Amino acid sequence: MKFLDQAKIYIKAGNGGSGSASFRREKYVEFGGPDGGDGGDGGSVILKSERNLNTLIDFRYKQHFKAEVGKSGSKKNKTGAGGKDLILKVPVGTQIYEEDNNTLIFDFTKNNEKFIVATGGKGGLGNTRFKSSTNRAPRIKTNGKKGEEFWIWLQLKVIADIGIIGLPNAGKSSFLSKCTRAKPKIASYPFTTINPNLGVLNMNHKEIILADIPGLIEGAHRGAGIGHRFLGHVERCRVLLHLIDVTHSDPIENWHTVRTELSAYDQNLANKPEIVALSKCDSAPEDYITDLIEMLQKTGVSNIFRLSSVSGNGINEVLRAINDVIQSERIEADNLGKIQKPWHP
Repeated sequence: MKFLDQAKIYIKAGNGGSGSASFRREKYVEFGGPDGGDGGDGGSVILKSERNLNTLIDFRYKQHFKAEVGKSGSKKNKTGAGGKDLILKVPVGTQIYEEDNNTLIFDFTKNNEKFIVATGGKGGLGNTRFKSSTNRAPRIKTNGKKGEEFWIWLQLKVIADIGIIGLPNAGKSSFLSKCTRAKPKIASYPFTTINPNLGVLNMNHKEIILADIPGLIEGAHRGAGIGHRFLGHVERCRVLLHLIDVTHSDPIENWHTVRTELSAYDQNLANKPEIVALSKCDSAPEDYITDLIEMLQKTGVSNIFRLSSVSGNGINEVLRAINDVIQSERIEADNLGKIQKPWHP
């Protein structure tokens, strides 16, 4: 399935149905009075989050969406049928923005969340509503209100436990394919991955979601290599797994480059827990790798692991570290959720 992380769509809620101007007509009833029913309400446009979805590709080829209109009222005080709501399914992690693509309307962070993005118009009033002591036979009725309509932007930011980051061709996709059933495209040239790939890791009967984030380059926070969109996906990850290619000419500089881009985009990204894995260790001398670890430790990095996705060496150690950090993060989040604010009358 192709990946799409943003889409612009036009939505229109249904108009309300018109009220009816009708009068009761029966044998032996000379003055039956008004019996016009109200119009039905127009359908609304509702967005619903689905955990099983991971792309906005459904909105690439269809951009206009309309809910049903309400039916007109009829005689015998019959109210018109309401228009059917239009429900559009989006992945968890989708954000709704106004047409300016800057003003946030709603953020889907949980499964099965619903948000009415465009409300249907109210149905018009039938002439029965206008009957009074001074007007026993009103011929007045009102038309239904128009439903809301406008353009909106949908932006998807992947929600994952682990965000796998690094420069292009650092071995991120290879690692994901080794420890999950994900099958990302793998090749020996930079920017093989141009969209996030998700994989599910099962450890101790619990699921851990991993996201392979496309490679970051210098200037990513300013949009270089559409890096600002890639960094947007990292925002939702709890922990960062930073892969560094030891076969590169300057692995330490590469680590600094990615850390600088994280800080420049959002300091909260740089403050996330980080696990560093030196990838492709089977292609470099052991003494050289040891020196790299010592240099990284001097910068304050503590969780450093050797890794080779080709031979499989070091994968289990990295996975155990991932599991330990994620479990501690989940426990901390649960504890924060249990803290209740003091009640004030």
